[in-house]
Amino acid sequence: MAITRSRIGRGVAVLFVAVLCGCSNYVKKSDYDATIAELRSNDQKQQQQIDAITQEMHTKFAQYDTQITAMAGRISVDTIAHFDTNQSTLRDEDKQRLDDFAKVMKDHHANAVITAEGFADPSGPAGYNQQLALKRAQAVRDYLVQTGGLNADQVRAVGYGKVSNRQVVKGATGEQGMPNRRVSLTTDFAGT
Repeated sequence: MAITRSRIGRGVAVLFVAVLCGCSNYVKKSDYDATIAELRSNDQKQQQQIDAITQEMHTKFAQYDTQITAMAGRISVDTIAHFDTNQSTLRDEDKQRLDDFAKVMKDHHANAVITAEGFADPSGPAGYNQQLALKRAQAVRDYLVQTGGLNADQVRAVGYGKVSNRQVVKGATGEQGMPNRRVSLTTDFAGT
């Protein structure tokens, strides 16, 4: 009888340990709810940060009548720099815009990949305008790297010349064609 009681006692102890081990894999509802609340709070904070960055960019560039467009994970900043006819030298009035852009990118997107897209108005031969547009894009890239402090590996330059589907004012040249002689910036990758 003593042997039976000890076997039963051992059996109950083993069963008790097994139940305790099985219960250790379960999460308490209060712990689950607390974790979900923390995740939701983090999501809200991140969304607020994104909204703040977007608002800061809109505020900074509103004074320049700049259009900011979000496109499937990319950001395009149009009318960032304009150029005189046959010129690829940055104008002083555009440098402040570029300084503001570089500051926002350094402060919030230090690892971003940016493309400076150069354009020309439709006057002149296509080959000349292609090269001029590229020189304009390179001037902006160089300014962002040398003066704005962005990493040279993260800023690229490309020239589109006088492509008609990217002209702001179709066919305009001279003074009216200034919007066509520009460099736009596209953030291809915002970084982590």
